[in-house]
Amino acid sequence: MTISFTPHLVPMNRGILVTAYASLTKEISYREVKAVYDKYYGKEYFVRVLEKDMVPQTRFVEGSNFADVNFKIDPRTNRIIMMGAIDNVVKGAAGQAIQNMNLMFGLPENAGLKQIPMFP
Repeated sequence: MTISFTPHLVPMNRGILVTAYASLTKEISYREVKAVYDKYYGKEYFVRVLEKDMVPQTRFVEGSNFADVNFKIDPRTNRIIMMGAIDNVVKGAAGQAIQNMNLMFGLPENAGLKQIPMFP
C-alpha cells in the first residue's frame, strides 16, 4: 500500500490553499515539468510559478489577484503533487470580475489589480 499524506496547519486570515495529486504514467524530471508550467503560465500576469522547493502560501497572495503555484515530484509514489494558493476574496469573485471587465472593454488585464499583496 502506498500512502500520500499532506498535513495542513494553516493559521490564515483568508485564502484558499490546494494540494492535488496525479499519477504519472512515465518517469519525468523536475525540469521537464517546470518547462511545461513556464510555457503554459509564462504570459499570465496573475500566475506566479514559484522556484523549486518553494511552496505556495496564502500570506503571499492575500489581498491580491495573484495565484501562486508549484509542484513536487514524488518518485516513491510515482505522483506529481501540485500546489496552489489564492486570496479567495480578490482572486475569487471580486478580482475575477474586474479582470473579466478589463478584457471585455479592451483594457490591460491587470488594470486596477496591480496592488501588491498584503502581509499580515
